[in-house]
Amino acid sequence: MSRCCSILWAGVLLSVAPLGCVHSQSTLGDHYRNWVDPAWPQRYNYAARQAVLAPFAQQALNGQFLNHTVWNWHFETGTDRLNGAGIEKLNSLARATPQPPTRIYLQTARDIAPTPENLDKLSALRDDLNARRAATIRKYMTTQLGPNVEIEVYVHDAPPPGMPARFGARAFADSATGYQGGIGGGLGGGGAGPTTGGTSTGGATPGTAGGTTGSMGR
Repeated sequence: MSRCCSILWAGVLLSVAPLGCVHSQSTLGDHYRNWVDPAWPQRYNYAARQAVLAPFAQQALNGQFLNHTVWNWHFETGTDRLNGAGIEKLNSLARATPQPPTRIYLQTARDIAPTPENLDKLSALRDDLNARRAATIRKYMTTQLGPNVEIEVYVHDAPPPGMPARFGARAFADSATGYQGGIGGGLGGGGAGPTTGGTSTGGATPGTAGGTTGSMGR
């Protein structure tokens, strides 16, 4: 009797085993990948790296946008005639490496002074001057790059970048006397600077800030 039961159970197991193989195709590796991330930490390092670099990439694009802009002061006021600065600007773009840009930006014509007589048509006057200036840019770039290079000109109204000139001028003037930066340096030149014979030289020397010997670190 027991021998018959053993044979019966063996037959049942043999008949069920193939069904289990058919319905369960997962392997030990599949179970492992379902519980852990096999791409750790590379996947997360990549996401973190992109999050850090993305703002710098946008900053670089903003700088390129400004560098490829032809501003109002590159033209004679109120006209589509390039001045010397405008010609040099386009020359620099034509010589850019690894290749010159084919998309150039143009500041909208803000140098048309509004008056009571032209307020109702100021927008049309700007559009007309923008179109003529864009044509001038394309015509000049054709002389530099050849007629087969198509130049696109896009008009924008972004604020011109800049900074107060006195900061750069002060730093340049103080570079010959040992420029120093510091909290007490006023405009970045070390305050009033050291004195010689009772007259300020406008600079700063090592160990001084604004003509007074520093006491930090004592």
